[in-house]
Amino acid sequence: MEQEILNRLAAQEELLQKVYVSSEKTRKYFMWTLISSIVLFVVPLIGLLFAIPAMLSSLGTAYGM
Repeated sequence: MEQEILNRLAAQEELLQKVYVSSEKTRKYFMWTLISSIVLFVVPLIGLLFAIPAMLSSLGTAYGM
C-alpha cells in the first residue's frame, strides 16, 4: 500500500515537472510576443515624430506658408 502511494507520488512529481517546463515555455513565448508587439508599435511612432515635422516643413515651403 505504501509503495503504491510512493509510486503515484513519483509519477505525479514527474508530470508536475513536465507541466512546469511547458508553462515556462508558454510564458517565454508570450513575453517575446509582447515585446515584439510593443517594438512594432513604438518604433513607427518614433519615426513619425521625425517624419511629420519634416513633411510639414517641406509642404510649408512648397505652398509658401
